[in-house]
Amino acid sequence: MSNKTYAGIEEEYSKLETAKIVLIPVPYDGTSTWQKGADKGPDAFLNASENMELYDIETETEVYKQGVYLADAVTENSSPEKMVDEVHQTVKKYIKRNKFVTAFGGEHSISIGTIRAFNECFDNLTVLQLDAHADLRKEYQGSKCNHACALYEASQTTNLIQVGIRSMDVMETTVMDKEKTYFAHEMVTDEFWMDSAIDQMTDNVFITIDLDAFDPSIMPSTGTPEPGGLLWYETLDFLRKVFEEKNVVGFDIVELCPDSKERSSDFLAAKLYYKMLSYKFLDDNVEDGYESNFKESGSSINKFSKFEDDDEN
Repeated sequence: MSNKTYAGIEEEYSKLETAKIVLIPVPYDGTSTWQKGADKGPDAFLNASENMELYDIETETEVYKQGVYLADAVTENSSPEKMVDEVHQTVKKYIKRNKFVTAFGGEHSISIGTIRAFNECFDNLTVLQLDAHADLRKEYQGSKCNHACALYEASQTTNLIQVGIRSMDVMETTVMDKEKTYFAHEMVTDEFWMDSAIDQMTDNVFITIDLDAFDPSIMPSTGTPEPGGLLWYETLDFLRKVFEEKNVVGFDIVELCPDSKERSSDFLAAKLYYKMLSYKFLDDNVEDGYESNFKESGSSINKFSKFEDDDEN
């Protein structure tokens, strides 16, 4: 990553010691199966962020003043499993430093590592997935860490809520909890889907957004675009409600596949990230400290989890 600070912010707002927010780029594209290029996503996102106005009109805030530390990119790419482990360890390290941790991919397989870290650090975790695809295969092309498996582990270990789904394999119906799945074709006629989804969430929520959740008319630069997706303002409306009503503990954004001839997608990703930070810290004064409320001990088991946390790093 060539950028010295996130969005070109002044050094005083970008120091790890004082920043409340950590941004981890993960330029990984090792298992994508159609259009390649998600490994270029973090650079495109960071470049777009440098050209973004940092005053948010809707919230009347400048959230970057809460401090955003741009961490070194996770560049492990020798295998999907090693990448997931490195993401897991890196995310967990910053959570334990009492930071609001975010990540930007890269393909969706990076989220196996981010979710695993948050699930170990926060009790009774809900994972809110905005996505065109279910990503619930247990294994694909010889790996459990393939992008097609990105949410399988979360489906077994967390309270998974899936929003915007409109493409899946029949096998995934055997894993999916349809009571907690909001299919795109049903959302069109269901005016209460937002409230329903929020009612199903626990207090602690991690959000993972695959950019193909958005309709290709506003987000064409993604690896596997699907027609019939979410639009900008309905998505922001939903996300703001989630941030207002729940304790969002972190988030990641994945699957930006930049196109040199189409830069609006890069900018949408940059604005989305900044909007989510603006919602998270809307009621926080810059001088206030940040308390993530992660659990100090990793010895307990998450309510939804079948795995012990034996990592104390």
